[in-house]
Amino acid sequence: MSDGIRDALWNVELGPSSYAADNEQYRQAVLEQYKLYVEMADRVSARRNLANTFFLSLNSAVVAVVAAVSGRALASASAWLLLAGLAIMLGQCVAWFVMVRSYRQLNAAKYAVIGALEERLPAFAYSRAEWGALRQGRDWRTYLPLTHVEQWVPVLFCFSYLLGFCALVL
Repeated sequence: MSDGIRDALWNVELGPSSYAADNEQYRQAVLEQYKLYVEMADRVSARRNLANTFFLSLNSAVVAVVAAVSGRALASASAWLLLAGLAIMLGQCVAWFVMVRSYRQLNAAKYAVIGALEERLPAFAYSRAEWGALRQGRDWRTYLPLTHVEQWVPVLFCFSYLLGFCALVL
């Protein structure tokens, strides 16, 4: 864990000695902040899933519409119109990819902070136990992090749109 995160996390002007009358109050405050932060990290994951559902639905709808339109109608469409549609779909795929990457980075930072908070708790439930049991996501046979898979979905849609465009134009 980064010393920078650890240094940035803790308020040096407020520590266990600030709660001299009741050290339990300090531990309770750390635990409450930990629980709140874990909930916030979970909410980020929920928002990521909602965004992925939106983009997947949008792309699935586009594929369904293109499949429903006859080949002749698409083949007779202007190349410029097809190119405009391709640019729009590639643009939203790039936005989707960047968003997934951003959520991945945000969650990585949140879980680093959770690990730093766990230093003041009796157990390292996430940062050492769970994440260690999952081998930090480095061995796909043990655990394949969802964000590694998520990043390929918009890329696959991009390639399919490019191939479809080439097939229609050529």
